[in-house]
Amino acid sequence: MHDEDSVKLDEVTPIQGGKLKRLAVIVALVAIIVVAWGLFIRNRDAREIHEWTQVQAVPTVHVITPKQGDKSRQLVLPGNLQPFIDAPIFARVNGYLKVWYHDIGAKVKAGELLAEIDTPELDQQLAQAKADMASAMANQQLAEVTAKRWLNLLTTDSVSQQDADEKVADLAARRAAVDAAQANVGRIEAFEGFKRVVAPFDGVVTARKTDVGALINAGAGTELFNVSRVDPLRLYVPVPQNYSRQVTAGLKATLKVPEHPDRQFDAIVTQTSESISGKSGTLLAELAVGNKDGLLTPGDYAEVKFILPQDNSILRVPASALILRTDGVHLAIVGPDNRLQLKQVMVGRDFGPDVEILSGIKADDQVIDSPPDAIDNGELVQISKPAKTEGK
Repeated sequence: MHDEDSVKLDEVTPIQGGKLKRLAVIVALVAIIVVAWGLFIRNRDAREIHEWTQVQAVPTVHVITPKQGDKSRQLVLPGNLQPFIDAPIFARVNGYLKVWYHDIGAKVKAGELLAEIDTPELDQQLAQAKADMASAMANQQLAEVTAKRWLNLLTTDSVSQQDADEKVADLAARRAAVDAAQANVGRIEAFEGFKRVVAPFDGVVTARKTDVGALINAGAGTELFNVSRVDPLRLYVPVPQNYSRQVTAGLKATLKVPEHPDRQFDAIVTQTSESISGKSGTLLAELAVGNKDGLLTPGDYAEVKFILPQDNSILRVPASALILRTDGVHLAIVGPDNRLQLKQVMVGRDFGPDVEILSGIKADDQVIDSPPDAIDNGELVQISKPAKTEGK
């Protein structure tokens, strides 16, 4: 009995051992698969975390496209009104002021008498010059009679040719003396004309700096009157360099002055200095302003408004897009490869929310609005949403 059981046990044991081996192999395979899957999952998660970190490290920006500037643009600048002609009136002769006829504010015509100067010394010089001329003319007449007589005697050989020639030469000298005396009289008479101080052109007396009895010294350069032509007036406006090529001769403008806030006056650019001032960076423009009613006053401050022609190259962007750096003002542009480009720009007028960009960018550029502080050329960025056109 025991022998049969022993035989059966020997037959069963190898079979059970094979099963255990297979089970162990399966368990090992399962363990390997589980470990491999765990490693795969871990690597995948690490890779996803790395990619997410990389994405999060790229700045996300909001971009806009510049909008076109206004079709008709207004440029408002300060100006200064000046007389079209401003002439200080000086004396040309010495004497005393005899009388004046016009005070400040008086409107005068060209040639109108402003004052008279009493010139006793000049009057005496004229009298002496006339007396000298009379003496010279008398000597000339005597020389003519003498020369004629000696020429007649020469025909009869009563005198020598030398003596006759001397009398003829003396006549020529006397004639020259008469001419000189006449010229001297004319010179003094011309100065006599300066006793009358007259207005050189139609205008307004803006200053009177003398009075009756005042000593007049022509050599001292003392101004007697000042006369200004106030119709038209000249208007001088310093134009910023950014707008210098648009403010040209023929451009129309309007102006206002503080004393007439409800009135607007027309003006037109007549010429410019054609040069930018190195001190102020401006172009000086001269305008002509009609002033027939006399409401405008020389020296007035004026607010001048230019209507500038359309310039398609001028764009507008939000003020928040500007980047201020030591080398100037920049805008951040997103290129086609999502790489950032810093472009230096020239800024025009400031409208508050928006500013004009005169040069440096194009109309189809993608401009970053409110760019991060720490950005630089070539940096990779991602756009938060498709670009939109401002103001469309």
